[in-house]
Amino acid sequence: MPSPPSEEVAPRPAGIVERLVRDDVDRKRFLKLAGSTGAASFGAFALAACGNSNKAASSTATSASTSTASSSDATGDLAILNYALTLEYLESEFYGKVVSAGLFSGKVGALIKDFGNQEMTHVEALKGAVEKLGGTPVAKPEGKFPISSAGQVAQLAYTVENLGASAYLGQAANIKNPEVLASALAIHTVEARHAATLGTLIKKPVTPDGAFATPADMSTVLAAVKPFLA
Repeated sequence: MPSPPSEEVAPRPAGIVERLVRDDVDRKRFLKLAGSTGAASFGAFALAACGNSNKAASSTATSASTSTASSSDATGDLAILNYALTLEYLESEFYGKVVSAGLFSGKVGALIKDFGNQEMTHVEALKGAVEKLGGTPVAKPEGKFPISSAGQVAQLAYTVENLGASAYLGQAANIKNPEVLASALAIHTVEARHAATLGTLIKKPVTPDGAFATPADMSTVLAAVKPFLA
């Protein structure tokens, strides 16, 4: 009796943020759209980039241009939430691999584990926020991180946490929904505290930008995380 044919799993299409990170052409196209036409156009672009048909994207663009302000605001907030979710996926995976590597023990090891658990909580909170607004959480990307020594990992964690805090700060002025803004700021402050704690651990500045934190725009953040995508 012939054996049943093996099943091939179709490759999952990359989410919009992952595509923007990987593809310089997509990133430049997004930035041009976001800068010239705002959140409504980004919503249509995101649907097209995630694999929807041209007809669906065209229909979305048409409806977005005639929708109420609240609908456009929700579209923009969803895009920001999924952007933040992708960053949190990567942070959570990073800490998970650090814990598995067993490079830290004692109080420092427990602290790193706590940070990882908090990043996972951020993931779940952002997924819930996306769903609450009627959206679909972006697919989890596969990360890759250089994990060779405790010192190297602590330095990388410090860099990543500062980047995360800057990313949230960079989007704060673009968020329309007060609940979404409150959630983003609640996560932002934790990212900053993680960074400050790690700074103390490796004898780096706890306030690297001085009295006022410097926000990072989406282009800067996407370029910075590109090396960490498998």
